[in-house]
Formats: sequence, structure tokens, C-alpha cells
Amino acid sequence: MFRLLLPAILLAAIVIGCNKQRDNKSLVTKRIQYDVPIKSPDPDNDWWVQNIEGQDREKLVKNIMQSALDGKVKAYDFFTNELLSPEQLKSIMKRSDTITLERAEPPHSLYDTVLTQELNTRDITRLRFLEEWKMDEKSLHITKEVAGVCPLIARYGDDGELRGYMPLFWVFFDDKYPGELKLK
Repeated sequence: MFRLLLPAILLAAIVIGCNKQRDNKSLVTKRIQYDVPIKSPDPDNDWWVQNIEGQDREKLVKNIMQSALDGKVKAYDFFTNELLSPEQLKSIMKRSDTITLERAEPPHSLYDTVLTQELNTRDITRLRFLEEWKMDEKSLHITKEVAGVCPLIARYGDDGELRGYMPLFWVFFDDKYPGELKLK
């Protein structure tokens, strides 16, 4: 009799324990999106402030980029949320721009020059996260579930001033994305 009762008691304890944990967690937000600096722009900060140590940062960024290039994860256009082909993803990582210059010698005619710029993973200094947050109302313990990540690179103007951060692409870890993000 005891041999039959013990497994039933253990199963009931597990079910009750799991239900109690679930009951205490409430949804704070279904979606929140924010940028996280992973390389501090201020060398006077402690190494861990707005920073992931060099080798760890490079490993994280390379894993995201290489996984997307290898097709291990799907990459999506940041603005349209459309799936990117391998060729489109490669073009994001290697950009060509045509600029018009003026010759220094008379007759000072204009000519076009193509500049090709390959993305260096060291240029990725921020990551944009899309997350779902839940909170245990009793302990105030917050649980975050990452639904997606987007690498960002700094963009500077001709004057050398930071103009902002350019998103490269989204990688989603939750099957409901990117469909849930598309405009209706």
C-alpha cells in the first residue's frame, strides 16, 4: 500500500509546486524592445559598465553573425520582417556605395567611385533585444525571455559626430515572430 501511495504523494507535490510557481508569475509585457551597449564608449567606466569583455563580446557577435550566414538561424529584414536570403544577408555585411568626386586638375570634372566596405564584427557595439517579461508578484523576481536579437552598428556623419545606430537584421528565437510584428 505504501509503495502505491508514495509515488502518488510525490506526483501531487510536484503538480502543486509547479502550479504555485505558475500562479505567482504574471505577464508584465508581451513585448519590449531596447538597445544594450556591449562596448562602452567611455574608457573611464569600469570594464563591466555597458560592456562585455572583448573576447566574450566578439564571440557573441560572431556566433550571431555566423549562425545567420550559415542558415542555422533565420535572419529577417529589420524594417519589413521579411526573411532574408543568404545573398541579401551577405549584401548587408558587405556594402557598396557610389560616391561622386571632383577631379583636382582642370577641368575639374566629376567622376564616380565605388567604395566597398565589409562589416567588421568589432563595429557591432550594441544589440537590440525583443523580450517578454514576467514577474513573480510575491518575490518581485522578473523573468525575461528573449524573443529576438538585432545587431547594431554606429553610424557617423561627415563631421565625425555619432548620428545613431543602424540595425542590421533580426534573428528571432520564438516561433510567433516575426509574424506578430508585421503591420496589419
